[in-house]
Amino acid sequence: MADSQEQEQAQPLLLPASDSNSKPTQFQRPPRVASLDVFRGLSVFLMMVVDYGGSIFPMIAHAPWNGIHLADLVMPFFLFIAGVSLALVYKTRPPRRLAATSQALLRALKLFAVGILLQGGYFHGVNSFTFGVDIQTIRWLGILQRISIGYTVAALCEIWLPPPRCKEHKFDLRSYFSHWFVAVTLLALYSGLLYGLYVPDWQFPESSSTSSFPQIDGDIIYTVNCSVRGDLGPACNSAGMIDRYVLGINHLYRKPVYRNLKECNMSTKGQVSDTSPPWCHSPFDPEGILSSITAAVSCIIGLQYGHVLAHLQEHKGRLNQWLWLSASFSALGFFLALIGIPLNKSLYTISYMLITSAASGLTFIALYVLVDVNGHRRLTSVLEWMGKHSLSIFVLVSSNMIVIAIQGFYWTKPENNIIHWIVTRFVHT
Repeated sequence: MADSQEQEQAQPLLLPASDSNSKPTQFQRPPRVASLDVFRGLSVFLMMVVDYGGSIFPMIAHAPWNGIHLADLVMPFFLFIAGVSLALVYKTRPPRRLAATSQALLRALKLFAVGILLQGGYFHGVNSFTFGVDIQTIRWLGILQRISIGYTVAALCEIWLPPPRCKEHKFDLRSYFSHWFVAVTLLALYSGLLYGLYVPDWQFPESSSTSSFPQIDGDIIYTVNCSVRGDLGPACNSAGMIDRYVLGINHLYRKPVYRNLKECNMSTKGQVSDTSPPWCHSPFDPEGILSSITAAVSCIIGLQYGHVLAHLQEHKGRLNQWLWLSASFSALGFFLALIGIPLNKSLYTISYMLITSAASGLTFIALYVLVDVNGHRRLTSVLEWMGKHSLSIFVLVSSNMIVIAIQGFYWTKPENNIIHWIVTRFVHT
């Protein structure tokens, strides 16, 4: 969601693009990269399509567990764009790194706070008219929170790691060795925690609204039998265990997509069958702590595509570098999938991260050729506008303000509105 050319407040500290020995008299924003705005707008548009159309067309909604559907590309797109944007913002290394760091952290904190407000449970849904959220059950992590985490990691890399030592008029991505080292270190940490942690049996209470089992002190107590290490299923993975211990089970996403698996026998009204395995009733956060580590690597990868954009001037050179990166990530990702590392968005597995990063790169290449190389901006003008106002649109969509506003117009009775008509005829709720 980060604006591609919106300068940090530390940006006036940078040297001007002209002679470095001259005194800076005026600091101008570099021209916007139209294809990046279009890409951001496309991501927002896809988010709206899968959010509102996923119930009607399940094939575009999130994959229940392993696999990649259209909806599973949206988050990697946003992370990739944030990384590219950072490379443009910090095209020249800020001399006052502490000031630049404080501004980057402040911006990330604001994004994190907006995410909690939007996805923590404060705003009601289409069919629920409750308002406010119980602090004991507020959701701490979500889409904007994940973007803010990836943004922070990539920004710190760009501000603090040694700049590349390239020969004059020669650019080489391998010179960003320290960035790649951070990415590999994060992936090693993720792998160690995902496969190395022991997951014991665990219990959790569940509200009686999803089951007809007898209650114990107002709650139903479920027991999930695990006692395993390195399991990548929805019940016994270490990512869920970390979130339960650190965040608390009451602060996790209460409608995980794995409830759409056949084992959970979920009804058309969203109720999990009493005969389903206990874990089907459990909350699980797809934007959890462990998976945010590999999500941050997606941002670092986007940063490398941004370095190409910032430091290479010719279209051919940029496209060659991007195609090489995308082909490499794609080949490595498919190889890992073939040897048993599944494509899984909820766990943000390494294979999923690599494949979706390659998809992000290829999508950006296509838009760059269409918009910036061939100049077809009229064809994408709506998406470009959406990209320039992406955060505002995200707020309106995530808070259901658009849907609520449309619901406000009805015929004779409140139930006679277009949203209710669509939901009752096309969406199973």
